[in-house]
Amino acid sequence: GRRPPPLAALSQALRLERGRRSGSALVFPLQGLARCLLPGAEAAALGLFQPGLAALRSAERLFAAGPGHAVGYLSSAVRMEHAPPPALPEVCFIGRSNVGKSSLIRALFALSPAVEVRVSKTPGHTKKMNFFKVGKYFTLVDMPGYGYRAPEDFVEMVEAYLQKRQNLKRTFLLVDGVVGLQKTDHIAVEMLEEFGIPYVMVLTKIDRASKGLLLKNVLGIQEFVKEKTQGCFPQLFLVSSVEFSGIHLLRCFIAHVTGNLPTVEDS
Repeated sequence: GRRPPPLAALSQALRLERGRRSGSALVFPLQGLARCLLPGAEAAALGLFQPGLAALRSAERLFAAGPGHAVGYLSSAVRMEHAPPPALPEVCFIGRSNVGKSSLIRALFALSPAVEVRVSKTPGHTKKMNFFKVGKYFTLVDMPGYGYRAPEDFVEMVEAYLQKRQNLKRTFLLVDGVVGLQKTDHIAVEMLEEFGIPYVMVLTKIDRASKGLLLKNVLGIQEFVKEKTQGCFPQLFLVSSVEFSGIHLLRCFIAHVTGNLPTVEDS
C-alpha cells in the first residue's frame, strides 16, 4: 500500500524541528509567528491551545488506522435524511471552493493512506457532504465549498446540516492564509453566529504566504474575531497541507473537542 508522507508523523516532524532554529514552528506555527510581534503586542490569543507531546501523540493514534481501529470514508449525502445516524461526536469543515479544504482533510488522514479523499485541481469539486469515520471515536465531514461553483442547493444543504446535526461539536471554517477573509467568508461567519454554532478559523496555504503577509492576516483576523464574533474560538489555527505545518496540532484539537482527549497538559 501507499506510505504516509514523511512529515505526516509527529516523530518525523519533531526530528526535523531539532535541526531548526525556529524551534516548534512546524508543530506550533503560531508560536513561530508570535516571535515576529513587536514588544508589547497582544499575543495571548496566539497560544491558548498548547498541548504537550503526550496529547499530540494520543491524537495521532486516533488518525492512524490499525487492527480494530478502522479509519476511512463512511458515506456521502446531499440531504440530511441521507446522512449517517448521528451516533458519534462530529466535526465539519467548511470554506470557499478553492481554500484547500479537501487537501487539508487528506493531510489530517495521511497516516491512514487507504483513506480516499479526492482532491481536484478544479475548485468546487466537492458537491456532497462526505462523512469519514475515525474508529468508534468521531466522524469528520467534508462540506461542499461556498462561493465559486458551489452546488445549487448549497445553502439548503449546509444550513440544514448546521441547524439539525445534534452531534456536531465544532465547525472548522477555513480561510485562505494568503488573501485573508473574503466577503463570502463574512457571510459564513454571520451564518454560524446566527445559528449559535461554536466554530474555529483555520488559515490554510500558509506555505504560500510570506511571514509578513501571514502575520498581517493573522492579526487582522484575530482582531475581527475579538470584536465581531461570539462563537469563534479566539485562537487561529495555521496549516500547510504541503509542509504539514500545524497538522499535528489540529489533529490534537479535533481529538480534544470531540471528547477523546479530555485533559490536555501544557507543553
